[in-house]
Amino acid sequence: MLLAMALGTSTTNPPPGLWSGQVLHFACLALLLAALVLAWTMLGRPFPIAFWTAAAFPVLHQIFVWLTWRLELRSSAISKTIGFGGYLAAFFVLFGGRFISLAVLAWLDRGSLNLDPVSQAVITTTLALPGIYAMYSVQRYFGMARAAGADHFEEQYRHMPLVNEGIFRFTSNGMYLYAFLLFWAIAVGFNSAAAIVVAAFSHAYIGVHFFATEKPDMDFLYTSKIADRASTQSE
Repeated sequence: MLLAMALGTSTTNPPPGLWSGQVLHFACLALLLAALVLAWTMLGRPFPIAFWTAAAFPVLHQIFVWLTWRLELRSSAISKTIGFGGYLAAFFVLFGGRFISLAVLAWLDRGSLNLDPVSQAVITTTLALPGIYAMYSVQRYFGMARAAGADHFEEQYRHMPLVNEGIFRFTSNGMYLYAFLLFWAIAVGFNSAAAIVVAAFSHAYIGVHFFATEKPDMDFLYTSKIADRASTQSE
């Protein structure tokens, strides 16, 4: 801190730019969509409207999150327009749309996976239980607002301690690793091959979101806070 003051510089890095990490994002999205088209074609192109609606919700949701997070970090544009409440409403409409659209597709395409009833029940239960536990853990110990990105909007969330209860005892990324198993459970529960394909796309794409959008944001939000606290103590 003293060296930075002597040099006339700041220890606080600027927030990531709007397009930071997005070459990776859109390159991976293009590859995933190409794979999705290929898989859909191999299945015989079932239920095109339902299939592509279910595939569109993850894309719309994650692009919405990228844009709102970066605009908020750089200019507080979302707080100044729709506010955090408006952001949360849109976030959860899109998040819920992922589940609803996938369930509709799975119901229309039910039986196409050709699993026997016993295998279907066992696999569905195996996928659903950790997914439900992860969602419970997020709600109980983490909070849905924080999970939706409240730390981009409100300073208080950036000073909260790490959560190590519930599913977070086993991983720091329980939402992406385990809660998304619910998409697979819906697909297997309806015995739907088309829904399995969309669930795989959605789960892979959330990983892209983590590396392309969330990780750069977290590096800024939390590394800068740690640096600021350290510099304050050294003054």
